[in-house]
Amino acid sequence: MSDTDTREEREKFLKFTEKEISKIPKNFRKEFRTNGLRAHLRQRKRGNSINYEIRCRRQSYNISASGITIEEAKQNFINKLNAIDNGANLIPNIPTAFDKFALYYFENYRKRKVSEKTYRNDCGRLQKNIIPYFKNIPIKSVTPSQCQILIDMFSNEGKGKTADEVFSLLNGTFKYAIAHGLINRNPLATVFHQQHDREHGKALTKEEEAKLLSETSGNEKLCFAIVLYTGLRPNEYKTLTRNGNMLIAVNSKRKNKKIQYKRIPVSPMLAPIIGETEKFHFPNEKSLWYIFKKILPERTLYDMRTTFYTRCKECGIAEPALKEMAGHSLGALGNAYTDLSDEYLFKEAQKMKYDLPPILPPKR
Repeated sequence: MSDTDTREEREKFLKFTEKEISKIPKNFRKEFRTNGLRAHLRQRKRGNSINYEIRCRRQSYNISASGITIEEAKQNFINKLNAIDNGANLIPNIPTAFDKFALYYFENYRKRKVSEKTYRNDCGRLQKNIIPYFKNIPIKSVTPSQCQILIDMFSNEGKGKTADEVFSLLNGTFKYAIAHGLINRNPLATVFHQQHDREHGKALTKEEEAKLLSETSGNEKLCFAIVLYTGLRPNEYKTLTRNGNMLIAVNSKRKNKKIQYKRIPVSPMLAPIIGETEKFHFPNEKSLWYIFKKILPERTLYDMRTTFYTRCKECGIAEPALKEMAGHSLGALGNAYTDLSDEYLFKEAQKMKYDLPPILPPKR
């Protein structure tokens, strides 16, 4: 067996049977029978799965179809030929320069995969941190060493989060280029990158918690109390609704744009402050941040989410209930087979009850 046979991607010519050719539109039959037009069959191994891709390029033809079996790939290929014969345009003009292809990937794939806010942020990262570096060089000319230099540049500047983001966006771009047959290998395969340790916030002390609630009033106090005792992420504030003793918000950490909701019962810590309020009016994030920093200048809004998670742990709330309220995954099996009742969540939430220290007025 040669070295090329051991590669994850193997390619060979594919012949169609007479029966299969008979299903091909008349315009293409002669090409396959008389002119010897042959398609390329590529076998791709990704982890424990195998995918087959059939490609055919000649003159104006640039047709690609795939399937988990050769038979499925053939049928999809024939279907595309018939679609072309019926006037469908299945031959997009794929750009080959890095900058244009990256934009093509974003517009045609990433835009469909992530939320609107994530997409906007990713577009900004692409325009600021990636395109100015690679510019319009052919994507097939990008080398691992070029990618390594870019990743190291951000890491050495102490911008670990940016390095992570750039690595992830490049990885998606190169995988998309492989899928379109522009490159055979992902340049990042031999690039060393160690994901930086992300800070997930630090819980407020009970003194800080009491200070925040004592130095605010009205709607501001209500908003901070809700965040403290629900663990909402800043981009979830505006989605909050109430149904009896249950607070409901859109889980912003959803996948594939699927809308998911999380349920957080009103706990004994929140009940005296929220009362019977059913409609919530959160200030914009910048205003809330400004008020928060005036009271606790060394803290961040995300510290309140960590505080909620910490207090739940300290009060003995069961892990499944905590994950449901915080919007964390229960794992593939847990998500598929676990459906916690409102009664169970409410019972667990009643454990969140503790005393806050009195806040003395400042000395004059």
